[in-house]
Amino acid sequence: MKTGFKALEDGFDLLFAGRVVLSHRKSCPAVVMAIGNATVEMVRGNFRIEDAPHGEVQPEGWDLDEISATLLHQGVPTARLTLDGNLLTAQALLPGHDRLHLRFHAEPEETVWGGGEQMSYLALNGRAFPMWTSEPGVGRDKSTELTRRMDADGMAGGDYWNTNYPQPTFLTSRWLAVHCRAEAYSVIDCSDPAFHRVEVWAPATTFELYAADGPQDLVGQLARRFGQQPPLPDWAIGGAIVGLKDGAQSFERLERFIKAGAAVSGLWCEDWAGIRETSFGRRLFWDWRRDRQRYPDLPERIAALQARGIRFLAYANPYLAVDGILYDEAREQGHFCLRQDSDEVYLVDFGEFDCGVLDFTREETRAWFAEKVLGREMLDIGISGWMADFGEYLPTDVRLADGSDPMETHNRWPVLWAEVNARAVASRGKTGDAVFFMRAGFSGVQAHCPLLWAGDQSVDFTRHDGIGTVITAALSAGLVGNAYSHSDCGGYTSLHGNVRTVELMQRWCELAAFAPVMRSHEGNRPDDNLQYDSSAELLACFARWSRVHAHLAPYVRHLCDEAQALGLPAQRPLFLHYGEDTALFAVQDQYLYGEDLLVAPVIEAGARARQVILPGTRPWRHCLTGEDYAPGTHEVPAPIGQPPAFYRPDSAFAPLFAGLAGVLGE
Repeated sequence: MKTGFKALEDGFDLLFAGRVVLSHRKSCPAVVMAIGNATVEMVRGNFRIEDAPHGEVQPEGWDLDEISATLLHQGVPTARLTLDGNLLTAQALLPGHDRLHLRFHAEPEETVWGGGEQMSYLALNGRAFPMWTSEPGVGRDKSTELTRRMDADGMAGGDYWNTNYPQPTFLTSRWLAVHCRAEAYSVIDCSDPAFHRVEVWAPATTFELYAADGPQDLVGQLARRFGQQPPLPDWAIGGAIVGLKDGAQSFERLERFIKAGAAVSGLWCEDWAGIRETSFGRRLFWDWRRDRQRYPDLPERIAALQARGIRFLAYANPYLAVDGILYDEAREQGHFCLRQDSDEVYLVDFGEFDCGVLDFTREETRAWFAEKVLGREMLDIGISGWMADFGEYLPTDVRLADGSDPMETHNRWPVLWAEVNARAVASRGKTGDAVFFMRAGFSGVQAHCPLLWAGDQSVDFTRHDGIGTVITAALSAGLVGNAYSHSDCGGYTSLHGNVRTVELMQRWCELAAFAPVMRSHEGNRPDDNLQYDSSAELLACFARWSRVHAHLAPYVRHLCDEAQALGLPAQRPLFLHYGEDTALFAVQDQYLYGEDLLVAPVIEAGARARQVILPGTRPWRHCLTGEDYAPGTHEVPAPIGQPPAFYRPDSAFAPLFAGLAGVLGE
């Protein structure tokens, strides 16, 4: 039997494509149920979710038929498992039981990946990962002083599992994938080596099962399932996007980058709608209309840039500040989520200013925001892309127009937000040309969002919130159907004296050049931090690596073609092409950029060399020194300006890669 329920003397197994998926035994039931009693607290997108379940039932008996298994406790049916094709449905049969725990079979030494976009760990083994979109936190390491201080200020410190983009999908090294269709709060728990436990806060749910002969086919199946992004346009991959939020002065500052020899494809001014100074730093004015004083003659300036081959990008999010003009219009037309106890708009404190939350469960609201804001205010004046920020903040006690439970809708919110953005782009015939990028997500966001960015990393080298987390983010998200990812070059979050160093800025350029999109950010406290035009040294650094990024555009176009044809992400974990080598399964600090290029960025402060794993059986050639290295593990010199990057000498793109040293020397 390759697929179906298989009776055994002391229980049963559920097989899919010849693999054991569930294994029910009296001593270890496949399904456990309980009655939940949750408490949820939110402060500015940071959530504390706790549960005090009771009435737990661990069924010991079973009754099988051709497509289902009924689980019994003291002879009473308590749960049912049904397999239909690749769909496994689990249902509690006892009234009130709304907590399901499924124990998926695990083999010894099996590695597990997935969980959406994870920042701290690529391999999930040994830990539990709640699936709930939220702010990821600042520091994300409970042992650090920064995280402790942020936890004391609005639960904002975070932990290893906090993420803007969770997804209840996991893949295993048996080349099996399991996706939970539930949108409710869930947990992927891989802390027990005997099974992979999935906890779902629902009385019934469905899992999708996928199997393949190797990792590439498995990842490709998931990409096709969730929806593949359009290829990135030439302008987005053909140079750097310079992020400046300095009003009209941004255009003059951009000229310094161009004069320094930077390959510039875009100017990103997130402050196009105005700014608001807060204790957190320089925030934006959340009323998505151009600030005519801060950016006079913006449509004309945008057109002039585009005539030079440079696009203009902006910013939007799905909330409106109470002191903005659009807020009144949205309130009058019923576009906001409401309080449960009245018809008043539900307001969220975003840190010294309040906002209404747009109710995207209403078709009228989705249409209004896509047309009125993203269409007329942005696309129609020539804006070619934007940061589609947030999406994680839907409170769990709002009243929604469609009557849905916000605990169920919360995780779906980023997908609705992505859909609104994609709708606006499509309405102007700009799909595949205009590019918006998001940090928030959940299952299905892939079908709408063309580009991820890794969120608000701290401006440092710290293990759980610094520069290295953007690699883990890209690799984990890529496994579940997100082909393209990038980061804020230079980092974003600067608090409590944590500021950028020259070394960090240099190393982030080296990393960002080897991503599909290279985009800088001034951060939340631009006046307190170094910028890439703060010195001739940093400006020259950014210019050099922007030219590297532009030089690689033909190869990135090839990666876009592979994403379309095969569903493979641009940035790939080593095991994706070397799945037989178990030593590669947990490697998360280097990556394959396509099959032919291997990048090992320096992500430790003060490091001038790093250990690099070169997989396979054929030699690799250093892109910048031309030296050949045999497969294996090497200590590779990595002075600033020379990150370890290698290519396959037999690659069709070998001449392109060999030219990188010359580009840096220009």
